[in-house]
Amino acid sequence: MAVKKLRPITPGQRQRIAPTFEEITTSKPEKSLLAPLKRSGGRNNTGKMTMRYIGGGHRQHYRIIDFKRDKHNIPATVKTIEYDPIRTARIALLFYADGEKRYILAPEGLKVGQKILAGSKIAPEVGNSLPLAEIPIGTIIHNIELQPGKGGSLARSAGTYAQLLGRESKYAILKLPSGEMRMVLLSCYATVGTVSNGDHFNETIGKAGRSRWKGRRPRVRGVAMNPVDHPMGGGEGRASGGHPRSRKGLYAKGRKTRNKNKHSQRLIISRRKK
Repeated sequence: MAVKKLRPITPGQRQRIAPTFEEITTSKPEKSLLAPLKRSGGRNNTGKMTMRYIGGGHRQHYRIIDFKRDKHNIPATVKTIEYDPIRTARIALLFYADGEKRYILAPEGLKVGQKILAGSKIAPEVGNSLPLAEIPIGTIIHNIELQPGKGGSLARSAGTYAQLLGRESKYAILKLPSGEMRMVLLSCYATVGTVSNGDHFNETIGKAGRSRWKGRRPRVRGVAMNPVDHPMGGGEGRASGGHPRSRKGLYAKGRKTRNKNKHSQRLIISRRKK
């Protein structure tokens, strides 16, 4: 999973650093696992714009991903590695022994034809999903549940992973991609390995039009607005705009927003790196 520098034939290609897609094995998704993906354009049910800078974009289908991995002890064969337009990671199509098909997040190193499993008392190999209580200390994992049976919600984007540091009572101690250390119930499931497409952070889109294809419209800086439109607007010349804040006046860039009374606060051992 590498990136390539394009020949500067056009201005957009001059800065472009694109993925090679060498791991992709097919361009046709499994139709039974597709769902419609409706775009709102940032408008609510009355047509009023409630979210700015959203609109346009290429038509897409949602791929139904199995984050729960709840088909336990049924072997599955990796049929294809595919591109997913709405997420940074690659996805893998599994054919289960009972005939069912499902998509999962493809971990780094997963190959077509490989057999993988989910459940208790199985080998902690790449692509296998098992409870945190049975994963060896120091293992690299992804797609981690926060509540048993809810489905993976941590370490799901391209190239991310968490590390199992230890166990204490009924909790596992994890180091998350952000640097945060927290406790998660040992009965929660996680998948062994690192999420695929680790070179995603090296990509450069090259031109503004590529953001438009993704449904992102140009974003106006607050300091470029008038005082009536933004707290940081106005001033003679290129004024700095004062302390960074949102359009509603809430401080940004550094102000803590996490609720101190949140029930999971006690499970966090150390916060993420500043």
